[in-house]
Amino acid sequence: MTAGLIGRRITVVLGIAIVLVLVVSAIRVAAAWTADAAPLKVAPASATQLAANLAGERARADVLTRQLEELDARSQDLATALRQARDRVAADAADATKLKDRLTTATSRLATLEAQLARARVALGSTALARNTTAAAPSSRGEHESEAEHGD
Repeated sequence: MTAGLIGRRITVVLGIAIVLVLVVSAIRVAAAWTADAAPLKVAPASATQLAANLAGERARADVLTRQLEELDARSQDLATALRQARDRVAADAADATKLKDRLTTATSRLATLEAQLARARVALGSTALARNTTAAAPSSRGEHESEAEHGD
């Protein structure tokens, strides 16, 4: 190797070392400026204070856990009640459908019976009218036979 090549390598290594020293120095100066610009006004909490705070938060977490368990139990009860209500509504709807079908059947039967009753009344009215007409007309058989027909 030549002396020029060794000299260049030593110069590069020294240049890198100088740059690293300058970077570290710049970081230290920036940290000092930041510390001077933002002084610590409030003292940090002591270890006993932190332990007390932690105990308080744990107690609060336990209370919240119990409340969540109670809410979970209530929500399960409500879900059960809702399922039962839905089942009841479904059963009531089925019963209502059955009752509607029965009402339709009963209505058609009633209409049929009313029609039969109307025909019977018309027939009975015709028969009664015919009897009244026959009773009012003089009979060739005599009155005695006429009374026997009426059942008197």
